Amino acid sequence: MTIETHSGKPHSEPPPGTGESAERVPPAADAVDVQHADAGMSTAPRADHDDIVQPKLGPGGWARWAWRQLTSMRVALILLLFLSLAAIPGSLIPQRPVSPIKVNQMFRDHPTRAKIYDKLDLFNVFGSWWFAAIYLLLFVSLVGCIVPRAWAHAKVLRGRPPKAPRNMDRLPAYASWETDAAPDAVLEAARATLKGRRFRLSPSADSVAAEKGYLRETGNLIFHVALVFVLLAFLLGTVYKGSGNKILVEGGNEGFANSLTQYDDFQSGPWFDTKNMEPFGFKLTKLDQTFERLGTQRGAARGFEATISYWQGDPDSATKSGKIKVNEPLTIGGTRVYLLATGYAPDVTVTDAKGKVAFSGPVVFLPQDGNRTSTGVIKVPDVSKDLQQIGFDGIFTPTTAVDAVRGWHSIFPALDDPSLIITAFHGSLGVDAGVPQSIYRLDTDRMEQYKKADGQPWAVGMRPGDVQTLPDGTQIRFNGVKPWANFQVSKEPGKELALYSVGAAIVGLVLSLFIRRRRMWVRAVAGPDGRTVVEVAGLTRTEGGGLGQEVQALVDDLRASAPVAETADAAGADTTKKDEE
Repeated sequence: MTIETHSGKPHSEPPPGTGESAERVPPAADAVDVQHADAGMSTAPRADHDDIVQPKLGPGGWARWAWRQLTSMRVALILLLFLSLAAIPGSLIPQRPVSPIKVNQMFRDHPTRAKIYDKLDLFNVFGSWWFAAIYLLLFVSLVGCIVPRAWAHAKVLRGRPPKAPRNMDRLPAYASWETDAAPDAVLEAARATLKGRRFRLSPSADSVAAEKGYLRETGNLIFHVALVFVLLAFLLGTVYKGSGNKILVEGGNEGFANSLTQYDDFQSGPWFDTKNMEPFGFKLTKLDQTFERLGTQRGAARGFEATISYWQGDPDSATKSGKIKVNEPLTIGGTRVYLLATGYAPDVTVTDAKGKVAFSGPVVFLPQDGNRTSTGVIKVPDVSKDLQQIGFDGIFTPTTAVDAVRGWHSIFPALDDPSLIITAFHGSLGVDAGVPQSIYRLDTDRMEQYKKADGQPWAVGMRPGDVQTLPDGTQIRFNGVKPWANFQVSKEPGKELALYSVGAAIVGLVLSLFIRRRRMWVRAVAGPDGRTVVEVAGLTRTEGGGLGQEVQALVDDLRASAPVAETADAAGADTTKKDEE
């Protein structure tokens, strides 16, 4: 026996001679019957084909229209697409909360473009007003979609499958035959079979109605509710988060303590409470860096690992050792410490003409290319006898090469042949004006460059251990090089909620994609000849085949208890429809 599937939508030819002025003919009873069988298979509103006279919309009407548009699934999908597109600049353009060094570098290299990006909030995409507007609209749209669908689905769950339609042969999949088994025995076998297949049953006197696949819409709702919670998690992380950056030099005496004054820069949400910052601190004890030395990928980064010693709670408590890698943060309490970037800090000592140390220690230089050619400045206030201030503008190259085109530059990012190239200025650094200034830039507006005896600008290249003397007797010694690491200390509540929500969304999506909504009916009534006429029909409103096969499997099971009568007429006793799915 084979089963046929078709549209199941009855139609009839109009009576001859009818035209536009003809009186509308009501639908046939069997058409209404099939429509009743189809009821409740979808939570989408049904279109009313009656003539509707639209009233004129006032302010309230337009407001309702706008609300219905916003809360439609179509608009929710459009907003979700916009949110995805709006997040793209956040991965292509350096973000100030994550990479302030790269943002400052863009201002130096491309000042016009950087100003435009800054006005458009492209350096802080996820904290911009336009990104917030998109996800807030998406949040409202999703809630407006979910509430009515959840209410409609709850009604379906509380309801019962509709009774068998009068004309079951008009349904998409149908089979019938005659048997000598009693109608009650056939219906009992149908109830047992359908119950074993996890159908929900609604028996009546001469038929059994069954339905399954409710989890499809449940999964759909779970998916959309999970999206709402993802947005909530993002919102919590935005308003309650606190994140800052700190550069530490390997083995330096300077450490970090989790307080606002210790950060190089700090950004927080509007509801972040500084009183709740967790007490801890750490020092960078070792930084391991490895680079590819062979092949076309020569110079590419292969691994970065920072070893830190940290304390938690009491600064005088015992310290612990921890390791931080790129994308593998260290969690201290509820705060995470990330390794963002690395570089080199030339260690120099500056003495005045009398040999008194005016400055000593490593100075952070910022990488400018993939081979770590780095730039930086050394500011030494009040070093000369006439209380002038000195500033050194320098270039550091970890593996040095010199040519006529590029001058001094690095050809490999590791410390194979380090050099420090500096020039010096004297005058006013501007540090006493009370105006904040960058520690990576030298303001030479009120300074004059040192000159050599021949009148040329004073500029020298130094190797570790070299000492150079300025025309006024000031000396600078290049002691060596220490690596530095830029750490991001971040506390962002809502990440766990986002993780669980994404997991729930995946579960809901799987349910909505792989579970199919099915309705089955089995009718068994006594025929004119005394035999039992058995009818089996199925209906689905989800994409994908399999309805005919499922009805066929049900027929095969039932025929074990209700076999075809041996003397039945072949044409009338076994009516089937071919499965075209």
